[in-house]
Amino acid sequence: MTEKDNPPGRSLAAAPSIGSLAVTVAVLFVALFWPAGTLDWPRGWIFLGVFLALTAIAIVWIWRTNPELFAARSRYQRGTKRWDAVVATLTIILFVAILPVGAFDDGRFHWAPQSDWVVLAGYVLLITGYFGLTWAQSVNRHFEPTVRIQTDRDHKVIDTGPYAVIRHPGYAFAIVLGAGMALSLGSLYALIPVGLLVVMLFGRTLGEEMELRRGLKGYEEYMDRVRWRWVPGIW
Repeated sequence: MTEKDNPPGRSLAAAPSIGSLAVTVAVLFVALFWPAGTLDWPRGWIFLGVFLALTAIAIVWIWRTNPELFAARSRYQRGTKRWDAVVATLTIILFVAILPVGAFDDGRFHWAPQSDWVVLAGYVLLITGYFGLTWAQSVNRHFEPTVRIQTDRDHKVIDTGPYAVIRHPGYAFAIVLGAGMALSLGSLYALIPVGLLVVMLFGRTLGEEMELRRGLKGYEEYMDRVRWRWVPGIW
């Protein structure tokens, strides 16, 4: 959505704390291996290693390009609509749900075994989605976890990077990321929460645009310039 106005200073204090990163690793580990019922699950270990490597790259990328985003995304900010706080929380839950569903499927019960080609395709989607999402965050200083008019942060329309092509690249790449997570775990059943995520983000996109059209100067003109929400030529 705008021009990015990054502060000149880049402080390591803006980056996530060691404690928060440790919690992330612990949540990933439990969400994968507790439902799998075993540590002897190679696809789970490969996924964990790749996901953590991508996370490290994303942290460095954001720290170098848009460090204030760490604080902005650390919590739901004042002014968040109640409906969007609920939607944002459900979105997080659906993302996390991909992991145990995939673990129950491929790691424990083998409901629908998938070939390594499916897993490889999943990693292509996973990496594309993760880097696409990080790209959107790197150019958009207003990329908070919920929708609000950020009058306290000089809210402006962002139209650079992926926002020059589609209006909601964060949501579009998040769906690609979710599908990649499911398939890289070798699980078709893990696509179920991804499907629910698509429905959730579809509704959130419409709600967000309503808020931005009503309260953000220049957003309607931006909609005229950039016609597509998620996928050029489709929607």
